[in-house]
Amino acid sequence: MNDERAQTMSSPQFPPVPLSSSVAAQNGRDLLLEVNDLKKYFPIKEGFVKKIVGFVRAVDQVSFHIYEGETLGLVGESGCGKTTTARCILRAIDPTAGEILFRRGSGEVVNVAALSTGEMRPLRREMQMIFQDPYASLNPRMTLLDIVGEPLLVVDGVKNRQERQDRVEELLKLVGLRPEYMQRYPHAFSGGQRQRIVIARALALNPRFVVADEPVSALDVSVQAQVLNLLLKLQQELNLTYLFVAHDLSVVKHICDRVAVMYVGKIAETAPTHNLFFTPKHPYTAALMSAVPVANPRVRARMTPLEGDVPSAAKPPSGCYFHPRCRFAVDVCKTDAPAWQEIEPGHFVSCHRAAELQLVGIGDAELLTPGDRVLTP
Repeated sequence: MNDERAQTMSSPQFPPVPLSSSVAAQNGRDLLLEVNDLKKYFPIKEGFVKKIVGFVRAVDQVSFHIYEGETLGLVGESGCGKTTTARCILRAIDPTAGEILFRRGSGEVVNVAALSTGEMRPLRREMQMIFQDPYASLNPRMTLLDIVGEPLLVVDGVKNRQERQDRVEELLKLVGLRPEYMQRYPHAFSGGQRQRIVIARALALNPRFVVADEPVSALDVSVQAQVLNLLLKLQQELNLTYLFVAHDLSVVKHICDRVAVMYVGKIAETAPTHNLFFTPKHPYTAALMSAVPVANPRVRARMTPLEGDVPSAAKPPSGCYFHPRCRFAVDVCKTDAPAWQEIEPGHFVSCHRAAELQLVGIGDAELLTPGDRVLTP
């Protein structure tokens, strides 16, 4: 493992490289981010000398891309590696292997995975994160002026307090908070207001790429809608690009342009949001869709329960990781890992039987009679 990591990241300076032309040419838009074969393994240590006896494959050969100005949703069960992937992209934690190609505002393309700590510092201006828990991500001993203005002081070196105060006032207005709040502490605000503060802090440096790690999961439903609409508004006004990590599919359907589904550290399926929800190609994706409530009182959607438990990332099954829980698994699924294939334009899936299965999506439920919403081979 150490040799693999050293070979992948031995050079502290990675020369600018072009993003994959095959991907960028799909719709004429510029790629902002491309992740290739990303891995993050955590060592398992035992004994007095902490001998490494194995690895937890939290992220295992993950690949996807994000176009400038779009929102990519990253979904899956808890523990599937969504947040670890996001943290690797931002270099909050160091990846074990793989490429993270990011196009800077100047047009230069850098491999984030190979940059040193010093080289990452100027890149922080263009990549920021909105954390999941607004209660834990804000320092209770700092005022809003200090919290939102801290990136300006630490990264941009704005030492003039009046300049920082003017910028913080502008940011608070941008996220729907009153400027006079800047002298208050986090405990004086509700959950929705705290999340707006977190968003304001993330926007302090005018980033181009924002990772939103389940930004509304800790909020009430009515407040969730307000924060989601705020994120959409800011994206239009500031031309932001989002990686939206979530497990609430109804939220993902509302805000995302494309969706990537993760299972035990791997990407199972990636497609435009409409295609993924209406015509899933992977049995795991279809099972997730069957659990989404349908807004039709005349249709009684029947969930498709998955048998067994989620495999351990420390000891994943052979072949397809999903085969122990898949009702459509055949012998080849147990022995051979499925290839990453493009079933339709822009619709990628990792499944041996993707071409032959007819899976029911969430949008088809309104066309079915009660009780008919099931997977069909």
